[in-house]
Amino acid sequence: MFIPLHDKTPRVLIKTPWVTWGLILACVLVYLLEASAEPGEVQRLMLGLGMIPAALTGQADLSADLTLVPPLATLITHQFLHGDVLHLGFNMAYLWVFGDNVEDAMGHGRFLLFFLLCGVIAALAEIAAGPGQTSPLIGASGAISGILGAYLLLHPSARILVPIVFVPLYLPAYLLLLLWIGFQFYAVAFIPVVAEGGVAWWAHIGGFFAGLVLIVPFRHKAIPLWRAGDMPGGIEMTVYDSRPRRRALGSLTHTAGPIRIEKRRWRQCRTPSRDPMSSQSQASLLTQFIAWVRTGCPTSTEMIPMNSFSAASTLSA
Repeated sequence: MFIPLHDKTPRVLIKTPWVTWGLILACVLVYLLEASAEPGEVQRLMLGLGMIPAALTGQADLSADLTLVPPLATLITHQFLHGDVLHLGFNMAYLWVFGDNVEDAMGHGRFLLFFLLCGVIAALAEIAAGPGQTSPLIGASGAISGILGAYLLLHPSARILVPIVFVPLYLPAYLLLLLWIGFQFYAVAFIPVVAEGGVAWWAHIGGFFAGLVLIVPFRHKAIPLWRAGDMPGGIEMTVYDSRPRRRALGSLTHTAGPIRIEKRRWRQCRTPSRDPMSSQSQASLLTQFIAWVRTGCPTSTEMIPMNSFSAASTLSA
């Protein structure tokens, strides 16, 4: 297990990860509701909104005074409950670091569906492992495990900041995530099962592999797998405004066809005078301009590769 603090992977297609932030806010608000409730009411929330395998398989029935939603609905509601501050804090740290880039790869609506679906599959994995369990399953870790699986396929070489014996170090995502899922299998095999409570290891495993599979159809088709943190393959920026010191207008266009992915404004971080292009890039652009004039100034838009721009002259997410 590790505690993620930060990653160096920029967002490309979205500016603000509203769904990731909204899920964090929802989990925090639900926990504050739990913390402010009486002990008896907290137990009723856990039993009424948590996912009880035996209740879904028909091996046990929840009393009417504890039933808050239909048993099938607890496949969703259990994802927003947490047992204590540490449980909440660990889950939200993972969601904060890894969630925004997965949301970036598929968009807001599909990411919300992806999150909930991974949580449902994680709960079903826990039911399959112990259909007669009467302890309620709570927490977003099953859904977040799906985000980890998706992140592994999207950004395996991304650098994740983690504390190693109180020393923060950047380590590759594939190393951390493979160790993480390996530990889940180790825990299933060698850590004794607690009769009441404990960690839902099978939910973590089920959610992780659900994310590995679902990221393929859920991601935007222009987003390749096994990225190293650079711009997505097949995407270039079309520049159609020559005002470098004020604002550069651009659009992301998929080069495989005329599909317009997203139209948005790109604000420069610095003026070109502070961070000029290399002499080689300037010479290349000058050669293109001379060729353009000689051919009679064609009106078609020129596709300029992203690497023709310095990092500081494009929008930083």
